[in-house]
Amino acid sequence: MERLLEIVGGFGNYQKRTFLLLSLPTVVVSMQKLAWVFLAPKVDHRCRMWWEEENATYPMDDELKTLAYPWDDQKKAYDHCHYYSNVTMEPPQRANNSEILSCSTSQVYDTSQFRTSAVIDYSLVCDRAWLRATVQSTYMVGMLLGSYILGDISDRVGRKPVFLTSLVIMVVVGIGQVIIPHYAALIVLRLLLGASLQGIFLVAYVMTMEMVGKRSRTVVGVLAHGFYSIGFFITALMAWLIPSWRWLQVAMTLPALFFIPYYWIIPESARWLLTKRRPEEAKVILEKVAKVNKKQVDERDLEELMKIPIDEDKEAKGTFFDLFRFSRLRFRTLNIFFNWMVNSGVYYGLSLSTSNLGGNPYLNFVISGAVELPGLALATILLDRVGRRIPLAAFLGLGGLCLVSTIFVPKEMTWLLITLAMSGKLCITASYAIIYTLSAEVFPTVVRNVGMGSSSMVARIGGALAPYINMLDDVWGPLPLVIFGSLAGAASLLTLQLPETRSRQLPETLEDGENFGRYSEECEDEKDKKPINICKDETK
Repeated sequence: MERLLEIVGGFGNYQKRTFLLLSLPTVVVSMQKLAWVFLAPKVDHRCRMWWEEENATYPMDDELKTLAYPWDDQKKAYDHCHYYSNVTMEPPQRANNSEILSCSTSQVYDTSQFRTSAVIDYSLVCDRAWLRATVQSTYMVGMLLGSYILGDISDRVGRKPVFLTSLVIMVVVGIGQVIIPHYAALIVLRLLLGASLQGIFLVAYVMTMEMVGKRSRTVVGVLAHGFYSIGFFITALMAWLIPSWRWLQVAMTLPALFFIPYYWIIPESARWLLTKRRPEEAKVILEKVAKVNKKQVDERDLEELMKIPIDEDKEAKGTFFDLFRFSRLRFRTLNIFFNWMVNSGVYYGLSLSTSNLGGNPYLNFVISGAVELPGLALATILLDRVGRRIPLAAFLGLGGLCLVSTIFVPKEMTWLLITLAMSGKLCITASYAIIYTLSAEVFPTVVRNVGMGSSSMVARIGGALAPYINMLDDVWGPLPLVIFGSLAGAASLLTLQLPETRSRQLPETLEDGENFGRYSEECEDEKDKKPINICKDETK
């Protein structure tokens, strides 16, 4: 297939147009993934006292606060979830026999910044605060299921049917979250939303990469993440313009309808058609690619080359358990799994906690998206000029250092806290882009697909844990950032145990994967740095 793409044009006008069209859905996917920041922002709250009406406002006289609420020495603020019984208004006083009672479902919320929130509608505060994190965690579980189930279905029935089905599901469940006013329904719908969005992103990304030549895949892969970053800016703008969280969800869902015509506009993947022994359909697509790219192709050469992928399809494919068959490959697999989990957990943890940093939540969110662009640019430059392993370790280590350093930031220096957190976000964005490339090159050909798919699934575990880690800021403000930073530092050290893959001949068999990174003295040109078994074969 690589030779076919070289003949018809590896990244010509056809691929550029297709890449742009397939990257636009990524923006909508990004908006939905990050929307929970504004759909369910944390809002200040206090217990509603017996004399207050249902529509009571949040501000309260300081003297009444002293009488009504216990003081929390750890947070240095009045308790949000408990109040004293036997408090009277006239005269303002508290009886000596007053008890401290909880009020998780009877709250007065501060709506000065966020007029509506799922937190308010579903009372996701106090002893129910964990339910807020559970919604986003369930969404990540949906992404995990979508990666596995929809990825497998797309390999069986094609990319386009899965893309269309995922779009329809996304629209239905996206609107359903607004219509059905029950928490249990919200959980189920967020699960389905996560699965459907992963189906959209996965198919769009795979279709793009399958039509692009090998030389351009690294750049195209990083640029695809750039479209994801654009979602930050649009999400912040829409959240600022639309104060109702329900209408905001509708506004971020409806744009998906514009992509339904893709089913008839964008052709099926030629690579997939060839693996399914449908060469005539693939031939029509490749001829169109060559025509748009203004490439002259001999029809006989095209037909001859189209037989090669079909023959290759007969080769044995590895299984998930083959990743653990040999000791060195097993260690690298676990190392990569941990790296994916950390990158995903830290990335989503920082992206979803911008409102916890203080200052303007909309501005914080925009900055969080803006720092991704230089991060991706740096990753693109360093991937080709320096390599994979050292930049990955450096970004993880530097990002971890920035996040752990927040321990020493005084509470009143919000600007410094935001600067360190966003510097960490820049680094983790770059490392997340690099780990995609490094992983695909470390796994041998026979288990590359299963290795990448498994890595993506493990990454969702990190994403699912991130909301719960963010809840620890109620215990101690810097604690979530310290945990994220420590994990990034650990991943940085482990990354140094992975082999460098830049300009190396990649492993094909499990034996190649086991020996990858070990160099033979029999190789005359050590700069080639080929796997030891491949070098021996060439020197016989």
